[in-house]
Amino acid sequence: MSSEDQLRPSRGLSGIKRLVLPVSIVVGFVVLCALGSWQVHRLHWKNDLIARVELRSKAAPKSIDSIDLDNTPGEQLDYVPAFANGTFLHDHETYFFATHKGTTGWFVYTPLQRADGTFLIVNRGFVPYEMKEPSLRSEGQIADSQLVVGLLRQTLARKPGRFLPDNEPNKNIFYWKDIKSMAQTSGLDVSKVLPVFLDASDVPNPGGFPIGGVTRMSFPNNHLQYAITWFGLAAALLCVGASFMWTRRRGNSISERVPD
Repeated sequence: MSSEDQLRPSRGLSGIKRLVLPVSIVVGFVVLCALGSWQVHRLHWKNDLIARVELRSKAAPKSIDSIDLDNTPGEQLDYVPAFANGTFLHDHETYFFATHKGTTGWFVYTPLQRADGTFLIVNRGFVPYEMKEPSLRSEGQIADSQLVVGLLRQTLARKPGRFLPDNEPNKNIFYWKDIKSMAQTSGLDVSKVLPVFLDASDVPNPGGFPIGGVTRMSFPNNHLQYAITWFGLAAALLCVGASFMWTRRRGNSISERVPD
C-alpha cells in the first residue's frame, strides 16, 4: 500500500471534522429561528386573547341562568359579566391565599344558595390576613337575599404550576381554584354546585370587608422580548460561526502558502 493510500482515510476523517462546525451552526441557527417564530406566534395569540377578554368583560351583565355553563368551554366563560340572586352561606366560607394592593390576606369564597337549590361559589373579595375570622368582620356577613354582579371565572382541573403549593382543604386554605375541593370543604353537595366561580364587583360591603372587585385583568405578555432574544441569538451564532470559519480558512490558506 502506498503512502498516499495510507493517508486517504485520515484525510476523509479530517474532512468530516471540518463539516461538524458548519453543520452545528446551521442546526443551531434553525432551532433558534424556530423558537423565535414560535414566540411571534404566541405574541399574536396573546394579543388576540387580551383583546377578546377586554371586549368580553365590558359587555352588559347577563343572568347566570341564561348561560349554558355545562356546554361552554371554561376559557369562553372566563371574565363574562353575569349576575345571580341568592342568600350567602357565610358559615361555609373557604379561603384563598392572596395579595391585594401589596397586602397579604385572603379572598373569601362564599356559597350563594339560589332559589332552585343550586349553589354558586362567589369570590366576595379580599380581607387582610388578620381578618380571616368572620367574627372580625361581622358587619359584612349580609343575611338577606342579594343580587350579586361580577365576572365569571373558570375552575381549574389541575394545579397550574409545579411551584404553587398544594391546596390544604383540611385547613380550609387554597392556593389554586379547585371548585370540587372547595365545595367539599364547604360541606356542599358537589352535584348542586355550578361549575364556575363568580368574582363579585367592587360594590362596597357593610363594614368595608370583604373588598370586592379583585379580579386581575392584566396578562403577562413578554413574547416580543422572547422573540427578539431568540432571533438575536440566531444572528449572533451566525456571525460568530462565520467569523470563526473565515479565520480558520484564512489560517489554512496561509499555511498552505508557507513552504516546508
